[in-house]
Amino acid sequence: MDDVLARLEQLRGDDLPVHSGRTLAYVYDSGMPELDRLAAAAVGAFAATNGLDPTAFPSLLRMENDLVAFGLRLLTAPEGAVGTVTSGGTESVLLAVQGARDAFPHVSRPSMVVPDTVHAAFHKAAHYFGVEARVVPTGSDFRADVATTAAACDESTVLVVGSAPSYAHGVVDPITDLAALAAERGIRCHVDACIGGWVLPYAARLGRAVPAWDFAVPGVTSISVDLHKYGYAPKGASLLLHRDSAVRRPQLFAWADWPGYTMLNSTMQSTRSGGPVAGAWAVLQQVGDAGYERLSDQALRATDAVVAAVEAQPALRVVAAPDSTLVAFTTDETCDPFTLVDEMTERGWYVQPQMRFRDQPATVHVSVSAATLAHVEGFTAALAESVAAAVQAGPVQVDPEVAAVVGLLDPATLDDAAFDGLLAAAGLVSESADADGLSLPTRRAEINALLDLAAPPLREAVMRAFLDRLSRPTPP
Repeated sequence: MDDVLARLEQLRGDDLPVHSGRTLAYVYDSGMPELDRLAAAAVGAFAATNGLDPTAFPSLLRMENDLVAFGLRLLTAPEGAVGTVTSGGTESVLLAVQGARDAFPHVSRPSMVVPDTVHAAFHKAAHYFGVEARVVPTGSDFRADVATTAAACDESTVLVVGSAPSYAHGVVDPITDLAALAAERGIRCHVDACIGGWVLPYAARLGRAVPAWDFAVPGVTSISVDLHKYGYAPKGASLLLHRDSAVRRPQLFAWADWPGYTMLNSTMQSTRSGGPVAGAWAVLQQVGDAGYERLSDQALRATDAVVAAVEAQPALRVVAAPDSTLVAFTTDETCDPFTLVDEMTERGWYVQPQMRFRDQPATVHVSVSAATLAHVEGFTAALAESVAAAVQAGPVQVDPEVAAVVGLLDPATLDDAAFDGLLAAAGLVSESADADGLSLPTRRAEINALLDLAAPPLREAVMRAFLDRLSRPTPP
């Protein structure tokens, strides 16, 4: 057993740190080691239980109801509101779209209207469930445009979506107006608050200006909010909350017309471990309402410090004043954003590159958590050093031959041979590499700059091919 545990620890050697406050994407760190130990113990204690049948494991049903009740109180839900614990924000979004589709069975070709900043999970839902995603451009403030949204709605529309906040820019859409136009048409309005739902209520309590966005807004029919983000629960746990049980009912699945047991599911999963539910419940009990207010205050003050650090650099510019804990910033012509990301990584800080979008430049994205507050001086110093190094290095130069290869690629016909040609041109093939000849450099500015040249359909095709190549087992 010790040997296996030692191997697990060795495998983690190249992973990003999850408890340092320095990984500003993918993980959300409370900065409380005792909370992590409690969560791990709770997950382990319930890992073998199964949420498939609430009568077989009533403890899970009790814990789920407790989590939902807390979320409903936090988001000012009315009496009769209900909810479900899911595996994460994507499953919550998928169920919100599926439920909207199935609530209007007379609509043969349903559509939903979403801003161009909406999370990619909605496009996954559109792909899975045959719901047309009508994407409308956001305004200069990166918020959903209400008039354009209204114009895109017709008799096929079953859902209008807003974000609180949007991932890319960290701003809250005009939920009051979006919900009103949905209510006028008798359709649903979902608020994607997977990121902000556990922070914005506390931000308001702390005296910060927060746009109206939760169930206090008439016309909001459902909200997704992740527990494993700013609820600081272990992954994966999210809530999908509904204004009433009638809104949730199309989400529930039952099947009796087969010789086995009657299948009954509240989520997309059937068998699901009780570990994440127990972990989330344990964290919620330990932290409590007052504790979440304190953690939110830490995360928000850290966000203020990150914004100040960015604004102190003449080569950088915050794209939009953050409404919550997400910060996106861009660079001027003297500072390459992808080189800046590499320089931050070398200094022990992981920040996320975001490619250009239409007429918007590439940006650097930061998800701030409570643990970051203790390290803001280090972030500020690392950012200043990284900007200086990126300016000195100059713009990333994409090899013209590689750019020419990219220009010839057809996303519809990108097969293994074409992908191999791109890898070879980009110098990403190595006989000693671990994944079928694929060799990723530590510094990835050139790769990101190359992807930045590609139109979204080609970028998607390249990334699918990349994932396919990574996900091939090596011979023993």
